[in-house]
Amino acid sequence: MAYLENIRTFLRVYELGNMSAAARDLRISSAVASARISQLEEHLNVRLFQRTTRALSPTEHGTLFYRGATKIVEAVEEAEAEISNVTQSPRGTLFIAAPIGMGQRLIAPAIPVFKDANQLIDIRLRLSDRKVDLTGEGLDAAFFLGLPEDSTLKIRKIADCERVLCASPSYLARKGAPALHEDLSSGKHECLNMRYPGAPEFQWPLQTRSGIRKVAVTGPFESDHGDVLTGWALDGHGIILKPVFEVADYLASGRLVPVLEQEPPVPVQMACLYTHRKRQDPKVRLFLDFMIGHIHRALAAMPE
Repeated sequence: MAYLENIRTFLRVYELGNMSAAARDLRISSAVASARISQLEEHLNVRLFQRTTRALSPTEHGTLFYRGATKIVEAVEEAEAEISNVTQSPRGTLFIAAPIGMGQRLIAPAIPVFKDANQLIDIRLRLSDRKVDLTGEGLDAAFFLGLPEDSTLKIRKIADCERVLCASPSYLARKGAPALHEDLSSGKHECLNMRYPGAPEFQWPLQTRSGIRKVAVTGPFESDHGDVLTGWALDGHGIILKPVFEVADYLASGRLVPVLEQEPPVPVQMACLYTHRKRQDPKVRLFLDFMIGHIHRALAAMPE
């Protein structure tokens, strides 16, 4: 097992390109991660990484070993999955990612329930509104809203989620409500955008009388955190585009008010991504079946 853990550590260091980042990901110290790499290099009698004070990069031997090491770990995981299928006792740790709003409201509350029913499975939940790299970040599955860019991954659709344009009563008292989608791009209104490094220019897809229009919007504030945008909207700083489940309570209480209801946003796909290999893992299937059922029930129970 020690040799296998050394290989797993090598894979994470190689994929993340950083010893400290790999150590954090594996929940070990940097010293332990470094020692495992040194043991592996000693066993193979080659140097796997070039190390400087500022950078770490794989050697030619390191790149060659990575290809074979990946197959080794995949074979072990597949064998463990087959044993789990036979024994009916899925076990191990699942690394799951989700957008912040979806994760906080729909996924995180159900994880303790899942754990109570599956004591041999641990969950590591990572919440981020940025695009995640399923393979590079060592994830078993990633929930998302929208359309995936990587066609090599498996996708399991959960639902088409209604979205809403909304603002606070104080904002509408100050700026008025938009009458047409053109009002959003004309500078008459302040739109609060989700944006992060590498994100494309943002457009809001709306269902207009002439068909779906992608409306380029601007505003004084942007953030890569969805709940920050919601907070700004609640404080009267602009209009937000949100899945209804994220703002349902605020809409029901009147703290946020729908706008431009005659030209509503296009619904957004809610789905989960995983690799072809992970589809065979019984603990992944078990978790997704449970969580998707929970999400369906939670969405159905949202206030109108």
